[in-house]
Amino acid sequence: MMLNEVTAVAAGVLPLAEFRDHLRLGTGFADVGAEDAALTAYLRAALAAIEGRTAKALISRDFTLSLEAWRGNCAQPLPIAPVRVVAELRLVDAAGAVTVIAPTAWRLVQDMARPRLEAVSGALPTIPTGGTAEIDFTAGFGPAWSDLPVDLAQAVFLLAAQYFELRHDGAGEVAAMPFGVMALIERWRT
Repeated sequence: MMLNEVTAVAAGVLPLAEFRDHLRLGTGFADVGAEDAALTAYLRAALAAIEGRTAKALISRDFTLSLEAWRGNCAQPLPIAPVRVVAELRLVDAAGAVTVIAPTAWRLVQDMARPRLEAVSGALPTIPTGGTAEIDFTAGFGPAWSDLPVDLAQAVFLLAAQYFELRHDGAGEVAAMPFGVMALIERWRT
């Protein structure tokens, strides 16, 4: 199983000004934006860490799941939630020929913990020997930062702030995820 992020979170979606305020960084200086690239990197790293711990896509974007075998004959769990829409299900044989499966043969079962693709009747289509099934879908709470649940947005800020504070410590020591962050994300974990 391979999950590929097709579209990345756009830089304009990240709340850079709010994060700068959260850190209480000074304003009015000539080089106020000099550290924007670093702050953006900390936000992206924290976003990825929270998504990894919760199996939730925080900001909506497109993914492709590639499988060599179904987990079950009638349903396939999707590895990240919340899934808003499944755009396409296709089978790719060993020679690379693509067969798109009609949307009338499957349906998305939306679930905050474990969304899944389910056969409408019978079983999911057989994956060709040496081939794959590819599922294109969009997952995330919404396209804007304001669409995130408040506790998850706060967890991202707290973790990004820790990354900012420990930026000079080097890569030798990996600090544990702070208790406050873990407490905020616990209810969202699968």
